[in-house]
Amino acid sequence: MPVVEFPFTAVVGQASLKKALLLNVINPRIGGVLISGPRGSAKSTLARALAALLPESGPGGTSPFVTLPLGASEDRLTGSLDLQKILNEREVTFHEGLLAKAHGGVLYVDEVNLLADMLVDLLLDVAASGVNIVERDGISHSHAAHFSLIGTMNPDEGELRPQLLDRFGLCLEQPASVSIEERIAIVQQRDAFDRDPERFIADYADEQSALRERIEQARRTLAAVTAPDWVYAHIAKRCEEAGVEGLRADVTWHRAAQAHAAWRGSDTITQNDVDTVEPWVLAHRRTREAPTPPSSPPPSSTPNEKPSGGQSSANGSGEQGQWGAMPPVAQNMRDSQPLDLPALRLAPSSHRPVAKQPLSLGGRRKGDEAGQGRTRAALTSRPDWFATLIANRGQWPWRQLRYQKARTGQPVLHLVLLDTSGSTLGKRLLGQAKGWVDSLTRQAYSAREQMAVLGFGNDAVTALFTRQRAPKSLEATLNSADGGGGTPLRKVVEEAGRLIRQWQRREPGLHIRTYLITDGRTRESVADLPKLGDCVVMDTEYSFVKRGQAACLAQQLGAHYWAMPTQESA
Repeated sequence: MPVVEFPFTAVVGQASLKKALLLNVINPRIGGVLISGPRGSAKSTLARALAALLPESGPGGTSPFVTLPLGASEDRLTGSLDLQKILNEREVTFHEGLLAKAHGGVLYVDEVNLLADMLVDLLLDVAASGVNIVERDGISHSHAAHFSLIGTMNPDEGELRPQLLDRFGLCLEQPASVSIEERIAIVQQRDAFDRDPERFIADYADEQSALRERIEQARRTLAAVTAPDWVYAHIAKRCEEAGVEGLRADVTWHRAAQAHAAWRGSDTITQNDVDTVEPWVLAHRRTREAPTPPSSPPPSSTPNEKPSGGQSSANGSGEQGQWGAMPPVAQNMRDSQPLDLPALRLAPSSHRPVAKQPLSLGGRRKGDEAGQGRTRAALTSRPDWFATLIANRGQWPWRQLRYQKARTGQPVLHLVLLDTSGSTLGKRLLGQAKGWVDSLTRQAYSAREQMAVLGFGNDAVTALFTRQRAPKSLEATLNSADGGGGTPLRKVVEEAGRLIRQWQRREPGLHIRTYLITDGRTRESVADLPKLGDCVVMDTEYSFVKRGQAACLAQQLGAHYWAMPTQESA
């Protein structure tokens, strides 16, 4: 039975989100909308209601609105080839996937941050090229796949991969709360809809029709909209101030401002158009906060007044909390040799038999050559029926059996918790710890594994490098992390545990190795917190009289203990 969607114009409030969605209908080249907000904030309701407002794509009706389920298979997304026709009639027949069905319309993903990495990779490839290619054993089919990507997510349930995040043209963050008046109006609207959906929709038919007419008029006006020279200069300056990477933000901003001008019925972009779309363009791309004018000090302070905590916070004497009075201090990375860490605790899987050989950093067995790979494939892989039928040319019984390619190892993610508190600044220990993190990054890069880095210092936990494929080096990122302040150990362990649970729920086969790099100079205990699984505590303490607190932390977390070889300070 067809699903009856709530009318777009009947949704209470949400003016900004409504306008952002409509701008993408006016100009699909904006690139879609990412809607981030808590549960029950009408994210999905508005996204699905947009389907009724999409323009006509031809004699067949309106443009498609296609939903991508989280549990979709690769074939369902990309499409598949009809094996029977290929064998019997020697004709390549393509069964459309969701990408083909969404061409010229909208592809909608609810809870997009929980989408499997395999599907994310496919979306990224198609979004970049606008072409979907399906290939099986030398037989291929390609088709155009241009669509607006609309995604909804609850930030409490996990982050979105940076590569996919940047593919969304606009991003809106929904408020966590609404006024009492809006709450009452929302419940009343929903109650009226549930009682008699057909009558409710009929009551808003005129408003829906008027909105569709305005959208069509704006689409016709769009091509005639021009931008004065100051618009380009203003956009470039604001993007540079925000520290955005690349030029996608500039292009998207210009397209969104054009669509907003067309929405107003104007043929020229004005300051209002530019300012309206600015927060939506920069919300997910900004790396620097906008500069704020200096404020005058409060009357009670004087230029010579010392910060609370006194000098004891600078030299580490006194209470641990006094480190919080120490201002951030820069300390660059020191070069490091490759690490010789304990082997990953990889669990046996159906795709990899248990082996006695030691594991390298990436979980691959030493001496695992191509010949051994053939034996593993024969023992553990499933038959590839498509390749088998092709190899036997439709004859029965089969003389050759083909197998799917065996996985060579579990996907591995290295999660680094880097202590950047004030106690790590002495003897350049922070710089050396950064060197070890960069060494780990280079090894993970060679093994094509993933990295994520959290810094904890200054009484806060900061994401220095969000989860993604390990780069060749993290030197610039690590050098930008200053040291100082207290050691929020419990905060970072709790945050790491939350991320690990999210990532493994989203990708059950993912193996996560956590590295807690610290000198242990904290009075906090983590004995009552959930364990972090495969974890290594890397001790950076360098002193004639060692406290040995990092070893205690390793015991509390059930982790490996590894004392870092410390170089003499320069």
